[in-house]
Amino acid sequence: MHKHCLITGGSGFVGQHLLAALTRQGHSATLLMREPQRLPALAQAIERLGGRADLLSAVGADLSSPGLALSAADREKVSEAGVVFHLAALFGWNLTTAQARQVNVTGALQVAELAVQQGSRMLLAGGFMLANHAHLQSLGVDLQQPERTDWDAVYRRAGGYEGSKLEAYFRVRAYMAQHQGALTVVHPATVCGHSRSGHILPGQPLASLIGTLAAGQLGAIPGSAKHWLPLVSVDFLAELIMAVGFDEQQVGQDVLALDAATPNLRALVQELAAVLKVSAPRWHIAIPLLRALLKIPGMPRLLHSDAQALDFIQTKVFDTSATQALARRYQLTWPDINEALRASARYLMERG
Repeated sequence: MHKHCLITGGSGFVGQHLLAALTRQGHSATLLMREPQRLPALAQAIERLGGRADLLSAVGADLSSPGLALSAADREKVSEAGVVFHLAALFGWNLTTAQARQVNVTGALQVAELAVQQGSRMLLAGGFMLANHAHLQSLGVDLQQPERTDWDAVYRRAGGYEGSKLEAYFRVRAYMAQHQGALTVVHPATVCGHSRSGHILPGQPLASLIGTLAAGQLGAIPGSAKHWLPLVSVDFLAELIMAVGFDEQQVGQDVLALDAATPNLRALVQELAAVLKVSAPRWHIAIPLLRALLKIPGMPRLLHSDAQALDFIQTKVFDTSATQALARRYQLTWPDINEALRASARYLMERG
């Protein structure tokens, strides 16, 4: 049965692939866009990814404005959506608390309010660090009573972007529970390019790493042989988001979208370097030392890194058994993550 969906963040990397997956299966989608006049260009991009432009529409909206800046007529248009996929987020390593909160927290809560008002299910894109409870506690998140968390302190430790993503998750979950809304959360790892085409957008963290490596600007590998940057290919992620978004049994559930076969960071860099035909760094640099260096003015630009990005380089082994079971249930096949890495590097290399 074909469904009508409402999407935020449809012009982003994951959003484009989700729209392609949805429309490829005959589902229609309305996008909340700050500039809905850009829909034709976006629709062309969706068609290049194998989707259908004729199943897309858009209305003007702004996550940072009261009521999402939706007109009464547009609220009527979006009210038919059975599922609201909230993927939009303001990303950047140097966001202020106010900037990040306005879009990523207040905006997410307004989308949740809209979903409740019109009786839609909501799928929220979280982040894989929410599955690392020891890390959350180290930041000061009260996992037993999240409402007692000192969020200003969390922002000081984690930065605007990650702090706002964490706060948004707990506040949206509380809001949906209070109003008996139907919520499912997917927590993606760092997103890799398409497993076959390698399609990836500039500005993605992995694309930035590939660019730094290609330019010979990665002098050492952060961490140790035990450190890794958990990944998930964008095509698998889009299919998983769509599947759990439509599965009523997943209401109230959190789904970790992380490929356990991701190589350690050293092997990941070596895979990329082989495609790029550059030398991979041979040495590691300890995370605490690198974090201290990045506090020195000018060093983030010199080292082509940011201290806030280091939290995503992990030694933790995540339990993906529940996701593995879901993949089998939905008949989804995990792509070869190493081939997805190589494809991503080739895609970016071919485009300079």
